[in-house]
Amino acid sequence: MKPQSLALTKDDVTPLRLFWLTTLSMVLILSQSLMAHARGAPESFADLAERISPSVVNITTSTVVEGRAGPQGIVPEGSPFEDFFREFQDRGGEDGDRPRRSSALGSGFVISEDGYVVTNNHVIEGADEILIEFFEGFELPAKLIGTDPNTDIALLKVEAEEPLKFVSFGDSDTGRVGDWVMAMGNPLGQGFSVSAGIISARNRALSGTYDDYIQTDAAINRGNSGGPLFNMDGDVIGVNTAILSPNGGSIGIGFSMASNVVTKVVDQLKEFGETRRGWLGVRIQDVTDDVAEALGLEDAKGALVSDVPDGPAKEGGILAGDVIVNFDGVAVEDTRQLVRVVANAPVGQTVRVVVNRGGETQTLKVTLGRREEAEGKAPPAQEDTPEEPSKMELMGLTLSPLTDEIRGELGLGKDAGGLAVVAVDEASPAFEKGLRAGDLITEAGQSPVATLDDLEKRIDEAKEGGRKSILLLVRRGGDPRFVALGLDE
Repeated sequence: MKPQSLALTKDDVTPLRLFWLTTLSMVLILSQSLMAHARGAPESFADLAERISPSVVNITTSTVVEGRAGPQGIVPEGSPFEDFFREFQDRGGEDGDRPRRSSALGSGFVISEDGYVVTNNHVIEGADEILIEFFEGFELPAKLIGTDPNTDIALLKVEAEEPLKFVSFGDSDTGRVGDWVMAMGNPLGQGFSVSAGIISARNRALSGTYDDYIQTDAAINRGNSGGPLFNMDGDVIGVNTAILSPNGGSIGIGFSMASNVVTKVVDQLKEFGETRRGWLGVRIQDVTDDVAEALGLEDAKGALVSDVPDGPAKEGGILAGDVIVNFDGVAVEDTRQLVRVVANAPVGQTVRVVVNRGGETQTLKVTLGRREEAEGKAPPAQEDTPEEPSKMELMGLTLSPLTDEIRGELGLGKDAGGLAVVAVDEASPAFEKGLRAGDLITEAGQSPVATLDDLEKRIDEAKEGGRKSILLLVRRGGDPRFVALGLDE
């Protein structure tokens, strides 16, 4: 057989060349398109900055500070320098004792043409006078409408003769790590300033109950507090609130309260002059892996109810030991999420709460109260138990039933019940998980324990059920929490 010739005729070259040129062109165009989409960097931020700058404001606050009555606070009482400082103040005559006015600077932004302005609570806290400076150069006094220290948000109002230029809130949940953002404000009192960066992280928590911060590397410095964080559409997705810094200046770790938190606060401040958050009325803790195993749960998700004082949850049938897995149609991942969704729910609304109880789910209806009215009023729950004089060493714990003497030592009422932790082996997992002498165990395996015999029965039941650990309800100073201990520990 003759080998086939691979030579191309003249007529074959042109169509083949056109095919490859066309294919190569399409590949290059697609590659450039994908690179541009992945990069997402604008050629300039100038057009965006020019469009939204008129809505950003500088805020100057003024506060009357009492005059100094002496050297206290400057040197310790009895210090050899005390007379020196008193003499130095006396040279100033009476001026040193006169009230004086202190000023502070911050940022904010206009959210409506009729003059509502959003800023941080710490920018205007304690201020006697608030002055708003606009981008165009004019100034207006502002009235405080309301504040929310929990999210560090404040709402102000100015009266202007003409409609003001304003910006709208965007959906902070759509922002992705790596998206471009722009921060604007009055850093270090230098006046209107723009900085750009990306979203470094989302859903950051600092110290507050309702924290949902966007972390950004856009430069944020003192004076930027209360200013807006914009996405590339010019929508506000955060309020610049805090920085992490060893020296007080920006090192590229800034935090902006997410707009989806801010909008709910602003709406309530505008309508009521205060916040009105929903209140479920439970004490909760996260479901850890060992807690999930002790409860027989497939996943370590939800919020474990450690206590149910008098309130909406108790009236709705929620019990200590329940795991809340769904609230008003929202799947509950952990305690932080549950606190936020409950707070965002309207006061007085009846919601469906799905709980896992004893391995089965139940749907309960709860009518929410108002958190602001209920905070600090819920008493801890207590259980009744008889006395028993013996002790037991178990799972690294030395346990004793409550006696009148132990109740007195722990500051408990005469009707308080449970098992007192007399000692904890420091080499045991119980010590590692935070149990200490003086703790009170009131439940084991989600059943009350009044005697040492009760505890042994709960342990035997857990072992018979194939459990590797048992869930204990531990109280310290009245505050409850669940701890899972291995049965072989």
